[in-house]
Amino acid sequence: MSVSRFGVSLEKDLLDALDQYVKENHFSNRSQAIRQLISRNIAEQKWQCNNLVAGSVTLVYDPSRREILAQLADVMAQYHEEILSTQRLILSPAKHMEILAIKGVAKRLTELADKLITIKGIQHGKLSMSRAD
Repeated sequence: MSVSRFGVSLEKDLLDALDQYVKENHFSNRSQAIRQLISRNIAEQKWQCNNLVAGSVTLVYDPSRREILAQLADVMAQYHEEILSTQRLILSPAKHMEILAIKGVAKRLTELADKLITIKGIQHGKLSMSRAD
């Protein structure tokens, strides 16, 4: 793959924000950060176009709330064709993290993630998707 160089003009506040993004994400330079931002944008456009994507849903919750576990199981059963695997990590006795590896049509995966993340008692939830085609 060949690399092309080009110049970019940015307002100072936007350049400062880019430099902060580079620092926070440990990129070696601005170019690497811009490449990552462009790739993420392209992937997000594919989500909206309902192309085939793969990704993960990460959930953090208190496992002592049994109704959460039952609701997670119910939603996962509805989307069993999209769920490739799940992994539960015990962060502490009162905090577990569940990671679902998923693959399918973007709209369906977004629907799955929304249903999981909005379960009452989920402390944190995040969907991440990338192109799978």
